[in-house]
Amino acid sequence: MKAVASMVTQGYKLCDVGTDHGYVPISLVTDGTIPEAIAVDINKGPLERANLHIRSCGLEDKITTRLSDGLSAVKEGEAESIIIAGMGGELVIHILTEGDAVCKKAKELILQPQSDIHKVRYYVRNAGYKIVDEDMVLEDGKYYPIMRVVNDTNNYAWDNMDDISVAVCDLYGPFLIKNGNPVLRKFLVKEHHKLADIMRQLKKQESSDAILNRIEQVNKQIEYNEAAYSTMGAIRNAGI
Repeated sequence: MKAVASMVTQGYKLCDVGTDHGYVPISLVTDGTIPEAIAVDINKGPLERANLHIRSCGLEDKITTRLSDGLSAVKEGEAESIIIAGMGGELVIHILTEGDAVCKKAKELILQPQSDIHKVRYYVRNAGYKIVDEDMVLEDGKYYPIMRVVNDTNNYAWDNMDDISVAVCDLYGPFLIKNGNPVLRKFLVKEHHKLADIMRQLKKQESSDAILNRIEQVNKQIEYNEAAYSTMGAIRNAGI
């Protein structure tokens, strides 16, 4: 939660999608980072809990809540910063797609998908957005990548990169690699050991088309993993 909140730009009006208990907007308003916020959730229960916490902090005049499927209850221009965090990647993409008009009017998006992260990064760079900052945190044994995204229809840096480099950036994050993020480094080492173990188990099995296809897939994953690790901190001049 702290890592997500730290991505929000000082002074921006916030919309927190899937706000749950409302802790992020409450924290950001309380410490003066943002002047006001809209907290939305698709479920009544979490929204009621958020309302209780907002009232207990005396912030009813600065944080409003709305029952909303994604950004459906938010108008264009109401939010300068939009947080979409704590949900699967496919759902993040759905919210971005359905709320495209609202997102394109915002100054930044803070995204924290919990699955299919490469699909979110792929969507972002092909839908008129640009990743401008990333972080990754390790909590209770799980790795959580976070990205700050802005509108940019002139994001041509990818045109100068080969297919493997683009795929690696989608998988692991261009700025996490560029900045040599230490949590990503731990993740890559852990993933490498996991993939090596899978490969050992596959090679013990009787050969078949399915096994050979799986070996090819794992080899490709190992290639991407090693490419990410070997280039950490070494793509500073790529323009991304």
